[in-house]
Amino acid sequence: MTVAIRFARPDDAETIHALITELAVYEKEPNAVEASPDTFREQLAESPPPFECLIAERGGEPLGYAIFFHNYSTWRGKRGLYIEDIYVAERFRRQGVGLALLRHLASLAQERGCARMEWSVLDWNQPAIDFYESLGAIAMDTWTTFRMTETTITALAQD
Repeated sequence: MTVAIRFARPDDAETIHALITELAVYEKEPNAVEASPDTFREQLAESPPPFECLIAERGGEPLGYAIFFHNYSTWRGKRGLYIEDIYVAERFRRQGVGLALLRHLASLAQERGCARMEWSVLDWNQPAIDFYESLGAIAMDTWTTFRMTETTITALAQD
């Protein structure tokens, strides 16, 4: 049976939350998920939503998902597609699900005139790194990701 890819709807919130929780466990952060199914349900109902989500399924069973949004390249003068999460449930890996999600994302990026697709991967996740490199993706070793949390954002804003 083939993998079907579709855009998530608000009623997919429970599925999305369950898959995000699985991803957090895989990434060794089992208690990191603060968002609830209600969060995703409400956000997917917004116009426009703060993110888009693809669900991969086979016979109606969810296999994985990808959450993405647009960023912008000032040098290229075009938007890009940033993949926040791409995850395939462990029992469905090595069955073409991740490739199907990435191909769908690449088609969307092409249709929308995006200059690039970008995402982050944990440096210890060698199977994912190998997979992405096999598709022609290039690690951006010369860039360092910075992050501010709500606490540091508040502190900076108040100074």
